Amino acid sequence: MDIVLANTRYKRAGLNALRLLAILAIFGWFLSPKMVHASDKDLPFQPGEKLIFEIRWSFIPAGKAVLEVLPIESFNGIESYHFVLTVRTNSFVDHFYKVRDRIDAYADVQMNRSLLFKKKQREGRSKKDILVEFDWGEKHAQYSNFGKKRRPVSIPPGTFDPLSAFYFTRLFDWQNQKEVKRPVTDGKKIVIGKARLVKRETIKVPVGTYDTYLFEPDIEHVGGVFEKSKDAKIELWITADKRRIPVRLRSKVIVGSFVGELVSMTGVDRR
Repeated sequence: MDIVLANTRYKRAGLNALRLLAILAIFGWFLSPKMVHASDKDLPFQPGEKLIFEIRWSFIPAGKAVLEVLPIESFNGIESYHFVLTVRTNSFVDHFYKVRDRIDAYADVQMNRSLLFKKKQREGRSKKDILVEFDWGEKHAQYSNFGKKRRPVSIPPGTFDPLSAFYFTRLFDWQNQKEVKRPVTDGKKIVIGKARLVKRETIKVPVGTYDTYLFEPDIEHVGGVFEKSKDAKIELWITADKRRIPVRLRSKVIVGSFVGELVSMTGVDRR
């Protein structure tokens, strides 16, 4: 294979693999009456939780993604969770396509809606500084990139940003549940996404062996790596206990298969 073509494919593959965790929530999943009430003390996640994933394209390491729950903050007088996703390529992939992304998301502590979404994206020569402000008085979300604003989009009650929506899914009791839905916006469009429960199975990842639920999110409206993949599919495994920790992510797309596995976790109940 021509070395330039090979490098180009690897560069794209490495970047796409690193995006997979965020893609799960972009255009979202998420609503059901079996949700755990957010005021309960025994929530699946708490401030201090940190999950580190290693992303691979086939057997080639591409980088790491980290999910964190930071201390509760007051945002415009509202107590809120602060979620963070950071993504970075490893030193090898940096030679082809350097990625340094950070997403910050704020949702009220009742986990009813989003309050703010920020994304600093550094991918190769591309740079973005995205801000999505949720105005619940006006019922709209305002997107801007480096201060340049787009027309606001109307949002229904209970709308989440992509990252907060991911944490929202962990509030559900999946034992008797097959599918969930939820409105999600990235500030440019809003959709009602879906996720389907496939099966329950035991899997082994670097941090241990777990009883898990396997899900397939609906990716009909997701572009990027999937837009030219006729049979693109994402699979996500979360632990089948009260913690509902994501432990593995796998995707099959036109350029091959990607796997993200949990390699480290702190601030997590070791039940």
